[in-house]
Amino acid sequence: MQASDLSRMIAQGRGGEPADLVVKGARLLDLITGALVETDIAVCGDRIVGTYGEYRGRREIDARGLIAVPGFIDTHLHVESSLVTPAEFDRCVLRHGVTTAICDPHEIANVIGAEGIRYFLESAAHTALDLRVQLSSCVPATHLETAGARLEAADLKPFIGNPRTIGLAEFMNFPGVIHADPGCLDKLLLFQGGHIDGHAPLLRGKDLNAYLAATIRTDHETTTAAEAREKLAKGMTILIREGSVSKDLHALAEIISIETSPYLAFCTDDRNPLDIAEEGHLDFIIRTAIALGAPPLAVYRVATLSAATAFGLRDRGMIAPGRRADIVLIDDLARCGVQTVISAGRLVDEALFATRGTVEPVGLDSMRAPHVEAGAFRAPGAGPATPVIGVIPGKIITEHLTLELPFADGERRIDLGQDVVKVAVVERHGVNGNIGVGFVRGFGLKRGAIASSVGHDSHNITVVGADEADMALACNRLGEIGGGFVVAEGGRVLAEVALPVAGLMSLMRFEDVRDALMPLRAAAKGLGVTLTEPFLQVAFLPLPVIPHLKISDRGMVDVDRFALIGA
Repeated sequence: MQASDLSRMIAQGRGGEPADLVVKGARLLDLITGALVETDIAVCGDRIVGTYGEYRGRREIDARGLIAVPGFIDTHLHVESSLVTPAEFDRCVLRHGVTTAICDPHEIANVIGAEGIRYFLESAAHTALDLRVQLSSCVPATHLETAGARLEAADLKPFIGNPRTIGLAEFMNFPGVIHADPGCLDKLLLFQGGHIDGHAPLLRGKDLNAYLAATIRTDHETTTAAEAREKLAKGMTILIREGSVSKDLHALAEIISIETSPYLAFCTDDRNPLDIAEEGHLDFIIRTAIALGAPPLAVYRVATLSAATAFGLRDRGMIAPGRRADIVLIDDLARCGVQTVISAGRLVDEALFATRGTVEPVGLDSMRAPHVEAGAFRAPGAGPATPVIGVIPGKIITEHLTLELPFADGERRIDLGQDVVKVAVVERHGVNGNIGVGFVRGFGLKRGAIASSVGHDSHNITVVGADEADMALACNRLGEIGGGFVVAEGGRVLAEVALPVAGLMSLMRFEDVRDALMPLRAAAKGLGVTLTEPFLQVAFLPLPVIPHLKISDRGMVDVDRFALIGA
């Protein structure tokens, strides 16, 4: 900024010259008192310079009858899980009032390493919303799986200081923290005095104290009000999550109050284009929280000012002079119907998106899985008693079940009567060709198979099936299309969506991805699947940092023991 720029801002704030943009006659939500006050909002460049007065503008927007609130801040997400590139994510969510998004690119980093972080930083330089990048702390997430890359503290250090980074991303290896693993300590030491994002599902008591002693200050894995209250009392900011799979808002809405609002924020972690089209993004979370009884003032604080404060973004979160001009005009506080969005002083429309630069995609050759046959999915065992992953709809936490399955010739079999089918993880990075085989209950699958190259966090192929031949077909088809989702039955591919960017993101527009997900979902339901979002549920089965039982390319993982079963 030059002195002349600052002089213009001061002059426009005083009303001595017309503002670059004036939002006329909006009812401004006062985040301190909750009052709705009719006022003009003057903007110079990317900064608000005037409120609580009348202003003239070179460009004016008539906002009479609308309510002005600050731009919404999504405090934790993975753009890759939206299934589109950062540029398309930008087009998708900015219209829903999300003017700041804090992302962790550890999905792509687990596939292609530091190249993935560089891709996100370059993409963030071109998005119309402010996309902030956290540096991925856990690549790979654990020693219990095979990832496509490894990032140590020395690999992260060159990115520190980049103006688009905001700190160390979610530290999922909480056992590594509380047991002072040297590799974990090296990363944590780099960010002492900065921001470190947490990931501490069910962590309580002195183990939680130990985790917080490393100066970790946020958590998006809290799933009960009691857990949230303990973490709040110990100084954590709770990021209340409502995504396509992980839905914690109903359980946590009771903790949202005027008193607690400074210590809460919202996140999606994550929502796919179909859910965004059908329900919304943070606007959906806001209207749902209010419908659940949370005070509107508290909810809007949580979505804006409190989120900004938690992540040190002191230039935003309020509609006030000197703050970044991120403004959302809505029709009603309870409905949160977004009418107009202004991002950094720019009206959000197709013309704005047309001004952005482009970034070349990366990871187009990431699918290196071996060709598999049906026999690869045999499940040998010593008897019918079998560990089985129990899916809990709407949660990424799973049950650790032990069930009696059909057993013959030294092999455990599928049992549709108990809703138990096979799940397998096929290493797809070209490292070792591992295949881990196990069982899962809760999909409702009766025939065929569904497969995904999105498998948190190492993103190997995960396939769930009632037929081994269809499981093999689905896996092999993923290799042919560069990754994505496949539904197969009776030796035929019924539906598919290609995600060739590191096997995680589409090259299509978000509208086209949304449309492609509908027949995919319908094909899965045609196999008997009862889950609302079966592919995202599949994607979390190989996540060995979420209790209680998971699977990786190395086999079944007892997350509570943080060990492979049989190890």
